[in-house]
Amino acid sequence: MFQPPPFPNALNAWASQFKGEVSDRLKTLMGERVRAITGATGDARDFLQPAGDPGLFGPDSAAWQVHAHFVAMMTGGLSSLLLQALHPRALAAVWDHSSFRTQLQARLGRTAFFVAATTYGGTAAALHAIERVNRIHANIRGTLPDGKPYVANEPELIRWVHLGETTSFLRAYQDLSLQPLGNPRQDQYFAEMAQVGQRLGATDLPVTRHQALTQLQDFQADLLVDDRTREIIRLVENYPCAPLDRPLVTLIVKSAFQMLPDWALALLERPRSCALEQQAVRAALQGAGASLSWAFKDTGVAAQARQRMQAPAFRAAESSPGT
Repeated sequence: MFQPPPFPNALNAWASQFKGEVSDRLKTLMGERVRAITGATGDARDFLQPAGDPGLFGPDSAAWQVHAHFVAMMTGGLSSLLLQALHPRALAAVWDHSSFRTQLQARLGRTAFFVAATTYGGTAAALHAIERVNRIHANIRGTLPDGKPYVANEPELIRWVHLGETTSFLRAYQDLSLQPLGNPRQDQYFAEMAQVGQRLGATDLPVTRHQALTQLQDFQADLLVDDRTREIIRLVENYPCAPLDRPLVTLIVKSAFQMLPDWALALLERPRSCALEQQAVRAALQGAGASLSWAFKDTGVAAQARQRMQAPAFRAAESSPGT
């Protein structure tokens, strides 16, 4: 009987191996670019332990879904920074007690680590991250340019920052993700995130999207645009990055401004982009987000946390009597 030569099978095996190596290399390069843009220095493998620990929320939470989208989180993070800069006391605390004006990436990297630790870390790691921030806030105090005092751990101030971050993260996710949340799931997100805000010292936090947007708008009387605010805008618009990353960063910055509420854009004297530009930017970032989701599917922080939930110790506990 005629036997076909083994060459086609060997060629297919080689092609499959080559494809896998190219895919792995591409994922590695994409991860390197993300770390370069954000200044992140952590190791996602830290989220593999302790086995079976769901942390504050668990894998079925809205927070796990929203915070896994890198492009939305980057966009929402910059948008929330623009919002924060509208509040004189919130801005003063950052202005006087951090190096963000010369190390913007490092500042955002620390924020990203806090969000990752409180979202995907085990319970002890999440609570440790919150405790660390509380210790820092307790020692931050100063005087505004007009002579009024401020303290960073003021509950109302923490509520403002919490509102800015959560509404910005969710709006960016809804706009840039290919799997936006339905209304009940959006409310779930705010109810979940209120747990973190409360542990940071905020009070009267919203547990629905409507409440969050209403509370955010209620702060308008406390907001203003001054030279410090304009400096923040300049920093965001000139976000430091390598030439290779500039096209993506430019789109993210454009989108960060468009995520702002109408009243915030009016305060900043910024027009909203035309519908055609908004659609083009959204489509480009949706594509970038989908590509990065593919790259981080097995290696990102969210992926490591999901592996932690499937660890043998957890499966054994599930199957043991009385559990």
